[in-house]
Amino acid sequence: MAVNDKSKKFSRWYFGGIGSAGAACCTHPLDLLKVHLQTQQEGKISVSRLAMKIIREQGVFSLYTGISASLCRQLSYSTVRFGIYEVGKQAMTKPGENVPFYKTVLLASAAGAAGGFVGTPADMINVRMQNDVKLPLESRRNYKHAVDGFIRVWREEGFTRLFSGASTATMRAVLMTVGQLSFYDQVKQLLLSSGYFGDNSTTHFLSSLTAGAVATTLTQPLDVLKTRAMNAKPGEFSGTLDLVRYTAKLGPMGFFKGYVPAFVRLAPQTILTFVFLEQLRLNFGYYKA
Repeated sequence: MAVNDKSKKFSRWYFGGIGSAGAACCTHPLDLLKVHLQTQQEGKISVSRLAMKIIREQGVFSLYTGISASLCRQLSYSTVRFGIYEVGKQAMTKPGENVPFYKTVLLASAAGAAGGFVGTPADMINVRMQNDVKLPLESRRNYKHAVDGFIRVWREEGFTRLFSGASTATMRAVLMTVGQLSFYDQVKQLLLSSGYFGDNSTTHFLSSLTAGAVATTLTQPLDVLKTRAMNAKPGEFSGTLDLVRYTAKLGPMGFFKGYVPAFVRLAPQTILTFVFLEQLRLNFGYYKA
């Protein structure tokens, strides 16, 4: 192996969290629109009309409502899941060999479950802050930033409330991590083995675009349930089954509310995350002894 062969470099465990946070700064407005669509029970409004409505009533900077919570979420949720996945994958990687797909799926599932649970508090604050702008003035929570949200929920609703929706968030994180990380590695491996692609931005883009499409399809129903559970008032739903029945009143497509903005957000989010991650790996990664 040539000493300057950057394609042989490995990522450090925290690169995924940094890449995800950088991507979140670019895609946060799309995430906010997705949350607004998912928390609607009645009526339909297009993404463009919703965006213009928010800008007209609240100002353009309202599209970045909850950015502090979004960054906290990525630095907890994504750092944990990428960290576990990268460390585990590197431990299983033998020189000149690729990790079998089924092993990456199992590893991604475990990493996603851990990351989903750890990131639930920040995820809940993120959902609430994003949804605040569409509520009447008297009903808004008005969290100043993510830390203020954590403290107020703990004081006003109890510590366990911070983990509201943890079950659906964890299940969603498992599917998200499988869709993003496992499929990204698999598609990248197939492209590199074809002989037509190298370890460059084109390969990273195609692999991450495919991974984003798979991840969106796998996670959208759970994402809708998670968003509604986190945005609900205390006692509004008796459990996950009650939440499923409530959402099912809209029909099967009720579980896919906000699918278009979810994909429009997740595709660039996934692409930017892996582009940033790969650049960090190529420029600041390390060679395995």
